[in-house]
Amino acid sequence: MASMRDIKRRRSSIQGTQQITKAMKLVSTVKLQRARASAEKVKVYFDTMYRTVNSILSRVGHVDHRYLQGTGSDRAAVVVITSNRGLAGGYNSNVVRLLTQNPQMDKEKLDIYAIGSKGSETLARHGYHIVSELPDVIEAPTYKDASLLTEELLDSFAKGEIGEIYLAYTFFKNTVVHEPRLMKLLPVEPAETEEPQFQTLMNFEPQDVEALDLLIPKYIASLIYGALTEAVASENGARMQAMDNATSNAEEMIDHLSLMYNRARQGSITQELTEIIAGAEAIS
Repeated sequence: MASMRDIKRRRSSIQGTQQITKAMKLVSTVKLQRARASAEKVKVYFDTMYRTVNSILSRVGHVDHRYLQGTGSDRAAVVVITSNRGLAGGYNSNVVRLLTQNPQMDKEKLDIYAIGSKGSETLARHGYHIVSELPDVIEAPTYKDASLLTEELLDSFAKGEIGEIYLAYTFFKNTVVHEPRLMKLLPVEPAETEEPQFQTLMNFEPQDVEALDLLIPKYIASLIYGALTEAVASENGARMQAMDNATSNAEEMIDHLSLMYNRARQGSITQELTEIIAGAEAIS
């Protein structure tokens, strides 16, 4: 059995750790409130843009456009959004697994655009090709950041260096539930939003190709920006949960060690009393 000194030292160490986890939980809670408010504001635009573009594309009929047909390249670019810090449970690893455990994602044919150092470091260890690292973007996401990344991706797409563009991020459902998602950005594959008999072909002014050249880049930038805000909220929600669990576990360990300490102390007192009584009886 451990000595009273060892138990007391370990209990003090865990109490210090508990204070840290409590502080981190409070910080994450405050950050989550701000990030959640930002994500909810952006979500309206994000969802409206997604529905609008899908509605338009479902009505264009056959349009020969590179954003709809692809480039023919067998390489794909993946924008991976993780965090720069750990201590957030499975938040980062869940996003990474979207690629590492997906049989359709051949790492030899992927170009990774990593937002957040944790994803970049992990994927690099797994042998993925990291084209760009953007750790600062996730700290304070802006639409301009999403637009600049979109320009870089579309430039590579236009040159035929890549044939597909994907987005791997964490969708924020609520404080407790965060869902890792892999979304295809290009070529755009519109979802069926209406029954075929109710669809009317779309007329464009200017021409359809020019309109898509203007519309699709904004559409992709909007999706990336929306994913950034969702990811920030998810990260802070995951970290808040992790720190809450760590605090609860520390409390349980402290209670257990306090019980062990009290038992050891009681045993020491009992032994001392036994020795005193035995000594008194020997003298008498």
